[in-house]
Amino acid sequence: MSAPTHTTAPAATGPTSTRRGPAVRPGSPELRDLLDRIRAGAAERELEVDPPHEPLAWFKEAGLGGLRVPVAEGGGGATMREFFATLIALAEADSNLAHIVRAHYWFVEQQLQTDDAAARAHGIDLVTSGALVGNGFSEQSAKPVGLHFDTTITPDPSGDGGFRLDGTKFYSTGSIYSDYTQIWAAAPEGRIAGAVIPVDRAGVTIADDWDGFGQRMTGTGTTILDDVRVEPGEFFDLGEPDGPQAPSYQGAFLQLYLQAVTAGVLRSVRNDAVERVRSRTRGFSHANVPQQPRHDAQVLQVVGEISADVFAAEAIVLAAADRLQAAVDSVVDGLPTPEAAEAAQLAAAQAKVAVDRFSYATAARIFDVGGASATQRVHNLDRHWRNVRTIATHNPTYLKASAIGDHEVNGSGFPGNAYF
Repeated sequence: MSAPTHTTAPAATGPTSTRRGPAVRPGSPELRDLLDRIRAGAAERELEVDPPHEPLAWFKEAGLGGLRVPVAEGGGGATMREFFATLIALAEADSNLAHIVRAHYWFVEQQLQTDDAAARAHGIDLVTSGALVGNGFSEQSAKPVGLHFDTTITPDPSGDGGFRLDGTKFYSTGSIYSDYTQIWAAAPEGRIAGAVIPVDRAGVTIADDWDGFGQRMTGTGTTILDDVRVEPGEFFDLGEPDGPQAPSYQGAFLQLYLQAVTAGVLRSVRNDAVERVRSRTRGFSHANVPQQPRHDAQVLQVVGEISADVFAAEAIVLAAADRLQAAVDSVVDGLPTPEAAEAAQLAAAQAKVAVDRFSYATAARIFDVGGASATQRVHNLDRHWRNVRTIATHNPTYLKASAIGDHEVNGSGFPGNAYF
C-alpha cells in the first residue's frame, strides 16, 4: 500500500490564526531574518532541553508551514529544490524545529498532489491559517514496522457515519506542538484508514516522553487514543496494507526530508568547528603551530574536510530534490507516472546511503579541532553526532542499499509505503 495521495482535512474551522501578512518566500530577506532569530538560541535550548515554543510561533507567523503552497493560494511558492534548500537552512538553525514539522510538510504535499479539488482547498486553507499537523503513524508493538497497526478505527456505535479511534502510538514527532494530528489505524475488513483530528479532542493524550539521546525536543513520544470521536469528513480510506501499490513520490519526500535535516546539522558542525578554531589560543606543544591553531595546516585540513562533506551532503540532497520535482511535474489525476515515482524513490534511497556513509564521522570530527575542552558540556558539541545518529535510525541504511542493489541488478521495484 502506498502513501495516500491526499487526506481530507478536518471539518473544524481550525485554530486561531497566527498569520500576519504574506507568507515568507524562499531566499527572501525575511526568511534569512527568521532563520537568524531561530538560530540565536538553538544551542542553549538544546543544552537545557527547552522546547522551541517561541521559534515555532515565529515559524507559524511567517507562514513558513505553507512554503510549498502556491503564492496565489497564500503560500511561499517553493519548488522542491527551493524547499529542500530552505529545509537545510532551517535544520542548520535548529534541527529539532526542522524535524518537528516533517509530518506537517508531508500533509501539505498530500494536499498539493490530490485530484480532489474540494479536499485540496480545505487542506490548503488549514495550512495557510497557520495550523500545524503532526502525526500518529508508528507503534511500538510486536508487528514489523510498516502498515499493520494495533490501533483501530471502527464505526461509531451510534450509526451516524462517524468513527472511533482507540490505541497507542509512539514516535509522534511534532504532534505535541501541533494543532492537528494525522492518525493511521487498522480498519474493518482488513483495511487501513486514517483521520486528521484536533489534538485537543476528547480522548487524545500526547505525552512528551521521548527519551532518545538525540533530537530531544521533537516531541517524538506517545499519543494515546481513548475512544476518540472521528467525524465522517475526517475519515479517509487507505486501502489494504499489502494491496496494490499506486505510484507515489510521498515516501521519497518523507525520507529525503531526513537527509536534508542531516545536511543542516552538518552545516552547524562546520560553523562550530570554524568558531572553535578561531577562538583557540593554544594547541599542543608538539603541534605545527602550538600557539596559533587557526594557522596550523593540519587543523585547517580537518576544517576543510568537514566543509567538503557539508558541500557533498547538500549537493546530494538537492540533486535528489530535482528527481522529486520531476515526479511532481508528472502528476496527472493525483498520480505521478510510475517512471518518475520510481526515479524519486531511487534518488532518495541513494541519498541516504551516500550521506550516512560519512555524516556520523563528520559530526564527530569537530573534536579533532577542538581539543579536550571541546567535550565540556557547556559547549554542547556532542549534540551534532547525537542528532545525526538519531535521525539516521529512522530507516536502516543496509535495507536501502539492498533495495538499490536489487533494483540495479534485477530491476526490482521499491517498497511503496512511506517507511522506506
